[in-house]
Amino acid sequence: MVQTARDATDDGAAAGDTDAIRELIDQALAEREAAEGFNRKNKITIVAWDGHLDRVWPTLILSTTAAASGMEVSVFFTFWGLFALVKPERRRKTGKDWMTKALGQMNPGSTAKAKLSRYNFAGMGPWMLGKVAEDYKTPHPTELLELTRDMGVRLIPCQMTMDLMGIGTEDLIDGLEEPIGAATALLEMKESAIQLFI
Repeated sequence: MVQTARDATDDGAAAGDTDAIRELIDQALAEREAAEGFNRKNKITIVAWDGHLDRVWPTLILSTTAAASGMEVSVFFTFWGLFALVKPERRRKTGKDWMTKALGQMNPGSTAKAKLSRYNFAGMGPWMLGKVAEDYKTPHPTELLELTRDMGVRLIPCQMTMDLMGIGTEDLIDGLEEPIGAATALLEMKESAIQLFI
């Protein structure tokens, strides 16, 4: 088959278009790869929203493990998760009015008094889980919480939750970061390579 000059020109234009498209795709992929890695640190941010023992425990295990592996770690405690940071002796004393005081009574303060989200068995569940963990030489969350502070994990209370629940800084354990709001927490997450919601 004889190729005309016009066909040859069309083929050259098509090849040029294909090369241009391929170049644009390669450029877009390179930009996306650069953007995904932009400002990402060797950092993990965990949002701890639940104060039950079986949620706080993995949060603290993951945060201490990440810190031991050299990562920068931030844990943002919000809503029911904030009660894990309340001093044990402050239970039933938090709140500003009858509603927030009732919430303080229903949510045990500290990791030492945390209940299980399932299979609580009128308090037997946490004891049973603690006994199994002890047999396997797994530190209790109270011990892990101390360890996180010693390892430089940033434990950050949610300011909005503190306001909603009537919890003051005097109700919380020592060694915490200054309370922050959701916008600042999102910035913590944005610069982290890993974000978890537990």
